[in-house]
Amino acid sequence: MSESQTSTPSLNVLIVDDEANIRKTLGICLDTRGHRTTAVSNVRDALAEAERQVFDLVFVDLRLGTDSGLDLIPSLLTASPWLKIVVITAFASVSTAVEAMRRGASDYIAKPFTPEQVELITQRITTIRNMEQRIAILEESLGQLHPDTTFSSKHPAMRRALDLARQAAPSEAVVLLRGPSGTGKTVLARAIHDWSHRASRPFGVVSCPTLSQELLESELFGHMKGAFTGAHRENPGRVAACEGGTLFLDEIGDLPLAIQPKLLRFLQDREYERVGDHQTRRADVRVIAATNASLEEAVKTGRFREDLYYRLNVIQIELPPLSERPDDVEALAHMMLGFFGPQNHKAMDGFTGEALHALRSYAWPGNLRELRNVIERAVILCPAGLIDAGHLPASIAPAPQEVQLGHPVSLDVIEEAHIRRVLATAKSLQEAADTLGIDQATLWRKRKQFGI
Repeated sequence: MSESQTSTPSLNVLIVDDEANIRKTLGICLDTRGHRTTAVSNVRDALAEAERQVFDLVFVDLRLGTDSGLDLIPSLLTASPWLKIVVITAFASVSTAVEAMRRGASDYIAKPFTPEQVELITQRITTIRNMEQRIAILEESLGQLHPDTTFSSKHPAMRRALDLARQAAPSEAVVLLRGPSGTGKTVLARAIHDWSHRASRPFGVVSCPTLSQELLESELFGHMKGAFTGAHRENPGRVAACEGGTLFLDEIGDLPLAIQPKLLRFLQDREYERVGDHQTRRADVRVIAATNASLEEAVKTGRFREDLYYRLNVIQIELPPLSERPDDVEALAHMMLGFFGPQNHKAMDGFTGEALHALRSYAWPGNLRELRNVIERAVILCPAGLIDAGHLPASIAPAPQEVQLGHPVSLDVIEEAHIRRVLATAKSLQEAADTLGIDQATLWRKRKQFGI
């Protein structure tokens, strides 16, 4: 197999042709290039397969016995609008090519065709599908702007977690991310997807606690029109939408018991049914799950199936809370400052020593999510330059008690307090320097020393 073949992502292909020899030849041609194929001989079986699995590409013969392949095109596209359809025929003409395109076909190929022609078409379709999926991911991300995450850490447990995530990424194994809320489980799940061979395919997120049992099952597996009150149209579900990619199930510990056996079946057999439909479908989707709860305790109390727990717990990655990673807080704060400064059209130079000390000393019960909110707030409140402790919430940097002569404090503390008070009332730096009896250069050094 050539290098170009091995580097091309695989497609799930449906072949619809009433000639057994064509089905076999085309199937072998595609299979040897790493694609997955299903072959049928008629319209009825083609529609049944399109209902059962998610395809990227369909080769449709123009004449299928007494049926027309052109009539099949709209039905396939109604069920799967993203499908790319290539019409194949021994009766090629301009008029049939135009009609095929008018009905939604992506390409047209005449019999007899060569393996090189098939490969050229599949490579072009692969490029188009990857581009469409990247655009969809970018559109989804526009409403979820967040700072880029740096995957480095000085904390041993966090480094172990990141190393394990990188090792697990190329595999097909289910990954279970554990850790307190806000520690970055969703971000790490997306990173695992991006580090895997599925990176060019969709990444979907389902938050298990946010929906009722009925709506959660529909969100996962989809539903048919009229399946329940309010189901006014068909929904393919997240599993189908993530075909070839990764589905992230956040807070899996809150998954209702009634849905757990259905998820277990999907993890084991890659099979599922939509709500209100008895048609069994298949999907090639990797699952990553996350929880901040003890699944072991949930198993003991009967709130979580033991067999599902063991199926999910193939590779477990524990994310430590931010309170255990004070050395990482400063790097993360600077990274977030680099994001929120330009977003708010401000030139930010960093943090004062007092502000950094407050950030490192705080317990961060909300972890990365809380740190993100604190830095964004500080940027909004700070005109420009250095973020001071005064720009941080009082819970993180309590207002210092007023220093008075005679208090058991060092001369540096007294000097800093005096300089701050003079600067607060002076009309200019020159006036402040004159009041303090020093020149402006000395005042500048003092301000830098005390982070004023």
